[in-house]
Amino acid sequence: MNDEEIKKPKGHEVGMPIDTMSVEELADRISLLEGEIVRLRAAIDARGATRKAAESVFKF
Repeated sequence: MNDEEIKKPKGHEVGMPIDTMSVEELADRISLLEGEIVRLRAAIDARGATRKAAESVFKF
């Protein structure tokens, strides 16, 4: 294995130890989590749009 494979983050778990991570690794984790937040907000928005569409169909 080369050094790139060893240092590559596998993912982030809430509460995982971060005291041994470098500043670069921490910044990478932040980017990963920010991307996940965007994805989750998009899912919330999509569900809200679906709900509004369904409610408008059943209004009399």
